[in-house]
Amino acid sequence: MTLMATQIILRPVISEKSMDLTSHQKYTFAVRDTANKMQIKAAVQELFDVTVINVNVSTMKGKEKSRNRGRGRQIGRTPDWKKAVVTVKAGDKIEFFEGV
Repeated sequence: MTLMATQIILRPVISEKSMDLTSHQKYTFAVRDTANKMQIKAAVQELFDVTVINVNVSTMKGKEKSRNRGRGRQIGRTPDWKKAVVTVKAGDKIEFFEGV
């Protein structure tokens, strides 16, 4: 099954740590669980027209959530997700992160 670039890159990760990494040409994205490093690299190059040097991938564990309902306490989990930190060539920028 061939995935399109928009199906591999789900959304950017906007946090303090990821915004600090943008000064080092590193950008963070939430990606599809089945995507590998080569697919992520090709998708970022296609979508943002930059040269990707390195891709680091990690699986983030979902958090446990609980809420009190009428019949008692319900405990569940948020889903696990995959995060990719992409390093681009010096001089290249992804404009999406500049305005945040």
